[in-house]
Amino acid sequence: MQMPAPIRAPTFFSRRRLFEQKLADLHKCTDLNQLKQLHALIYKSNLHKDPFVAPKLISALSLCQQMSLAINVFDQIQNPNAHLCNTLIKAYIRNSEPDKAFEVFREMRWSGIFPDNYTYLFLLKACSGLQSVKMIHAHVEKCNLYSDLFVPNSLIDAYSKCGLIGVKAAKIVFDVMEEKDVVTYNSMISGLVKAGELKQAKKLFDEMPHRDKVSWNAILDGYVKAGEMSAAFEIFEKMPSRDVVSWSTVISGYAKTGDIEMAKVLFDNMPDKNLVAWTIMISGYAEKGLAKEAAGLYDLMEEARLKPDDATFVSILSASAESGLLGLGKKVHRSILESRYKCGALVSNALIDMYCKCGSLNRAWSIFSAMGRKDIVSWNAMIHGLAMHGHGRKALQLYDRMKQEGFAPDKVTFVGVLAACSHAGMVNDGIYQFYSMVNDYGIAPEIEHYGCLIDLLGREGRLGEAFRLLHNMPFEPNIVIWSSLLGACRMHNAAQLAEEVLHQLVKLETAGPGNFSVLSNIYAAAGDWGSVSNARLQIRKVASKRPSGVSLIEVNDEFHEFTVMDTTHPKSDGIYQTIKGLNQHLTKIPYAPSIVI
Repeated sequence: MQMPAPIRAPTFFSRRRLFEQKLADLHKCTDLNQLKQLHALIYKSNLHKDPFVAPKLISALSLCQQMSLAINVFDQIQNPNAHLCNTLIKAYIRNSEPDKAFEVFREMRWSGIFPDNYTYLFLLKACSGLQSVKMIHAHVEKCNLYSDLFVPNSLIDAYSKCGLIGVKAAKIVFDVMEEKDVVTYNSMISGLVKAGELKQAKKLFDEMPHRDKVSWNAILDGYVKAGEMSAAFEIFEKMPSRDVVSWSTVISGYAKTGDIEMAKVLFDNMPDKNLVAWTIMISGYAEKGLAKEAAGLYDLMEEARLKPDDATFVSILSASAESGLLGLGKKVHRSILESRYKCGALVSNALIDMYCKCGSLNRAWSIFSAMGRKDIVSWNAMIHGLAMHGHGRKALQLYDRMKQEGFAPDKVTFVGVLAACSHAGMVNDGIYQFYSMVNDYGIAPEIEHYGCLIDLLGREGRLGEAFRLLHNMPFEPNIVIWSSLLGACRMHNAAQLAEEVLHQLVKLETAGPGNFSVLSNIYAAAGDWGSVSNARLQIRKVASKRPSGVSLIEVNDEFHEFTVMDTTHPKSDGIYQTIKGLNQHLTKIPYAPSIVI
């Protein structure tokens, strides 16, 4: 008996079914080529004005960053409803265009389309400041949308991003809410923690009827940020369950407070180590100057087949830069090259900054020159690097080139430019750049800019102008400014002004033996031996109250620490023998000291 052939569905039916499935998932589509094909089919089928299809098409186009096409779809709908407007608002927010999202909201109201709770939920995500949050809050009050918990919860979250005043407004919203859920409490606790209101946050945490992991992690983060690690560890121990966020937070806290041993103990006991935990631990070692430990842990991370991302590279490179760990920085750079990691501006900028701060300008320049797309941070890092190492004129040439390529300088740029003028001794150029910053670019000078200009005037012996600027600037001088002025007084033997500077440093409780030594040298140059004697007496008094100064030297990726007359180093005998031999050679070379100490 012959079996009948299986009945197949008509081709047109299969295609229509497939098209319907594609339409159902249209709003999730991120493949631009596939989306263009579907877009053409939608037009061919005359579905582009369908109230079900149009919002999905706008969402898909926004996911593929095709906002002009998304707007085109929206504009073809004669009578858009709230759902369609909400979709366009969400699309603008997704593409980082919050101002245009608010424009849609204004057009909705002018057209008589009533916004719903979703409209305000989306707009709260677009708010960039306290005033815009207050405006949305007023509409929520007017429409009485508190019954939807998502709306007041989002209000609390949005207010909490607006500093202390915003957090106070969030607390008012919280207090008037008749119904609260765990998200409400979590949002309020997180806001209080951000504002540094830890006591209020803990009180609210204790009052919570139910807590989840987010609640515990929020209060744990508060104690860690406040540096109260004993209280943080108590919270950590009481947690009913811990996730990678809990472990990473407490490890980060101990690393930042300098207790790297405790951080390592917790890291070793962490059940599931993720990339964040490895990054925190390696960066913690690097910040402490423990190059060998940091490099060793970095090797173990690679052996664990974890693939570092931008955040990992930037964090470790930044820590290496601050501690001057060139060896670790080079190791990370090698890893980037060997893995053929696609470096964006973020990682390239971190590499430039690290090489500049570690004194390897050639490598920094090589990376900078090879960058396809530079941003303002790239230019700033290179300008600062050149200025920092005494290449003032080259830094200014690079600044001119930056402007020629269409980049507008920011306040960070001008710190580098003014530092470059200072190192190159270009007083008039420095003064011109300072006023250009204000007049041409509308940038208000900050204390760093004043500090650079005061240092520049001081170096060139224009101490009167430097002191006038110091007394007229709208900031209290800090230790950096006073110290640079003391150095200028030393350079130009201005004993009377040096006394005034030292008096200010004493008031700030930052006058160390080095400062009195500078004053002693100034008196010696002037032949005022009585004042020299008094200054030397002050040196002994201050030195007895302070720990000895420490010198560090990096050899083979390891830091060696030395204090005055130190014998604790395992090779101290050989070191002192070498120094003795050098001294014997130096005594044979004629030398006439210019200043008596």
